[in-house]
Amino acid sequence: MDKKFKYDKSSIRMPLGPRRGVKGKGSIKPVEKPKNFRKTLFRLWRYFGSERRLLIIIFIFVILDSIVSFLGPYFIGKSIDAMSSGLKVRVDFGLLFMVVMLLLFTYILDGVLTFFQSWLIAGTAQRIIIRLRENLFNKLQKLPISFFDRNTHGEIMSRLTNDIENVSSTISQSTTQLMSSVVTVFGSFVMMLVLSPIMTFVSLITVPLVFLLTKSIAKNTSKLFKTQQIELGKLNGHIEESISGLQVIKAFNHEEKIIEKFNLMNRRLCKVGLKAQILSGFLMPIMNVINNIGFAAVAGVGGILAVKDIITVGVIASFLSYSRQFTRPLNSIASIFNTLQSAVAGAERVFEILDEEEELKDTSGAKILEDCKGRIVFENVCFRYREDVEVLKNINLEINPGTSVALVGPTGAGKTTIVNLLNRFYDVSSGRIFIDGVDIRDYTRDSLRKCFGIVLQDTYLFTGTIFENIRYGNLDADYSQVKKVAESVGADKFIEKLPEGYNTMIQEGGSNLSQGERQIISIARAVLSNPSILILDEATSSIDTRTEIGIQKAMFKLMEDRTSFIIAHRLSTIKYSDIIMVIKDGRIVELGNHKDLIDRKGVYYNMYYNQIVSSSSQGS
Repeated sequence: MDKKFKYDKSSIRMPLGPRRGVKGKGSIKPVEKPKNFRKTLFRLWRYFGSERRLLIIIFIFVILDSIVSFLGPYFIGKSIDAMSSGLKVRVDFGLLFMVVMLLLFTYILDGVLTFFQSWLIAGTAQRIIIRLRENLFNKLQKLPISFFDRNTHGEIMSRLTNDIENVSSTISQSTTQLMSSVVTVFGSFVMMLVLSPIMTFVSLITVPLVFLLTKSIAKNTSKLFKTQQIELGKLNGHIEESISGLQVIKAFNHEEKIIEKFNLMNRRLCKVGLKAQILSGFLMPIMNVINNIGFAAVAGVGGILAVKDIITVGVIASFLSYSRQFTRPLNSIASIFNTLQSAVAGAERVFEILDEEEELKDTSGAKILEDCKGRIVFENVCFRYREDVEVLKNINLEINPGTSVALVGPTGAGKTTIVNLLNRFYDVSSGRIFIDGVDIRDYTRDSLRKCFGIVLQDTYLFTGTIFENIRYGNLDADYSQVKKVAESVGADKFIEKLPEGYNTMIQEGGSNLSQGERQIISIARAVLSNPSILILDEATSSIDTRTEIGIQKAMFKLMEDRTSFIIAHRLSTIKYSDIIMVIKDGRIVELGNHKDLIDRKGVYYNMYYNQIVSSSSQGS
């Protein structure tokens, strides 16, 4: 065995002490209703922040608007009294004209004030939502990879879009409405008392019924609206998955099954949404019935008082308008509370992500990894994704700078996990990994990951030009540097054939390029980053053999003087590696170069010749 490498074959010990790996809280679990309505509402209120001063201004506009609206019924009553004396008609045209002009002015002023309220609250709502959306997106960048392993992309997208939009619409539509309703209820009550205490008492009889009805319906709609958001998230996840995997769906002729599953989820969403809407929709019609009964009672009592000459007809007309103004906001408050339940349900789902535990922070005094040499040591490394499943078991390995290491073994053996631990996408459950003599947990994540260049089996290209996607590896690179790198890996040949060359726009996920072309661009991106440590995870698996031969030369040149990790199932591509590490069931079972492992006639020997026999059979 090469003297550069050490392979400890000592017995495996189970890790002791607390786990230092991923500490996620588990997948996002749906709940039937907000766990803490008041707490979530208060937390949402904190997002108003500097907007609270503007809310005071809006509230002043609301008060002015309400005062103006209180004048309307008063002037209507005066105009009626201007045309009558008791129950006899007596027209005072001068007074009538003045009252009508004042009434017209109040309605115009009311419209202007309402416009400014809407304008101010719309800006306020959007600024609040911008902060909430930014916080959520920033949080997503800080969450560990394990979080995205546990939750579907569609579910996450649903919270970033649907739930936040739900909160946005509630703030913009309900804030001023709630302010106005409260002020109007209080103001109308005062005006009603001034006009007639007796009729005020009659109109209040229906208020307890309104509150009881609101409480009863809101209790059930809260649960339904929460369930509706959960089902919407599941449906979004299914849609996202179906679009991403459309080619596989068609290949296996599963279109009908996918449609059937979609229809099932869609009907489930429709069912719960229908229940929520119908139940919340009951509120307004029933309340209107209650209010109309109260209105009729007030009108009847008012008529009796007018006949007895206790009040005038104008007072009755004004009072009926005020009673409408008094009960209508009660209806609005009930409706707002319904809407608020839905918004709080959405906000709580957003806060669940914001409360997720981020990647473990850098230790105090963490070092910046500069001038990385690439000397790597694994010391008794064990790792578990879950407490009951040990993926890696006492990995011990020492790798000197500039060494190429190939990782081979069956699917699920732990090959990709090893390189994920190197990048600290996950932290070891026990044991230590050293780079240049320092535990990688003592480096800042940023400086550690800058040392790596990664080419994954599942390539991902961003929407933009080919030039921008290659330069993603080094944003300071100019056109000549990008072109030189593309030429070195053989990407220049097909790029120059495209209509716009390096300025060709790549569609979402690179769908307008072949899998092999996407892979070559991702390799060029890694080369441009000029990493100290290179990770190639099935980097040439999607490239045809002829293209692969051309790229191999560039790859060998790229790996010169760099520590390299190559994960490959095609063993012919890694037989020139300095060291080949055979992993099985999370353990290193063989270690050496190609010739050594062939001579041993062990696991690697069997794997290698099985592939040769298989390839020969296919060739025949």
